[in-house]
Amino acid sequence: MRHFTIRSLLAAATMLTATIAQAETLTLSTPDPDTSEITLAAKKFADIVSTKTNGELTIKVFPNGTLYGGDPAAGVKQLAGGSLDMLLNSTSLYATFNPKFTAIAIPYQFRDIEQLRAYLDSENGQELEADLSKIGIKGVDLWSRPLRQITNSKLPITSPADLKGLKLRVPNNPLWVEFFGAMGAAPTPMAFAEVYNALQLKVVDGQENPINVPVSAKLYEVQTYATISNHIADAWVLGMNPARYEGLSDAFKTALTDAAKETETWKAANDAADIEKSIATLKANGMEVNELTDAQRKAFVDVAAGLEEKFAALVKDKAFFDRTRAFVTTN
Repeated sequence: MRHFTIRSLLAAATMLTATIAQAETLTLSTPDPDTSEITLAAKKFADIVSTKTNGELTIKVFPNGTLYGGDPAAGVKQLAGGSLDMLLNSTSLYATFNPKFTAIAIPYQFRDIEQLRAYLDSENGQELEADLSKIGIKGVDLWSRPLRQITNSKLPITSPADLKGLKLRVPNNPLWVEFFGAMGAAPTPMAFAEVYNALQLKVVDGQENPINVPVSAKLYEVQTYATISNHIADAWVLGMNPARYEGLSDAFKTALTDAAKETETWKAANDAADIEKSIATLKANGMEVNELTDAQRKAFVDVAAGLEEKFAALVKDKAFFDRTRAFVTTN
């Protein structure tokens, strides 16, 4: 009996050791605060992965770009190099590494988020995701993001002329510079980690982002006006270091893929529900919010239409640009 007990204990210990050895922990870095839409989605993703793997695959979420020093481009390079496991960052950033991602951001291209989601899930979106391998990154999924709006400390924006001379922080992407520059603004590329201080010190007058960003980053403390312009679409890349991905079991790989799809659906619904809440929060904190009328919006659309050739050149892949434009006119 004593020998049987010892053998049983040894067998149990061996099984426990094997289980522990199979467990994995991944880090996932996001660029924005804990309360931002993307960090909330990252945490939801981590929860779903944990559930699907019975807790054997853990994802630890680190917000505010803390794992890459707040430098988004450095984060992409660290992901490819292996010092980051997983990273969520914008397609506008990835356009720095692959200009084809610029095709997503053509102003006033997508009529709504549902069309954007369909595009990200289409052959075009799959092509962009696969192209991440060219810069040493495993694309896990592409997630939609709310349309972008303008905030500033000077005046309500109701026409392109109102932007003349406005120092506006934009992502480090030439499309933004072309679009806002054409309206007479002074677009200023800047990492988002620097934006609050730049607004506070009047280095720039305004910025543009999805409407939840001024809430999570407390930009209402340094901005007075918000304009619902819906001018540019953007998305998130859920990327992973390829070696880290290949080191996972097939079950864990499947869990990541399935959880990413489920999270994208959850995120789109959560984002949509949050828009009115975010607007109300900005108003409650003293901001004046105006929404462009159809006639006002047309003036901005006309500016974008006049830049079509420049936007196509920025994508640097005419065939892909044309396929993108064809998608939005037929879907």
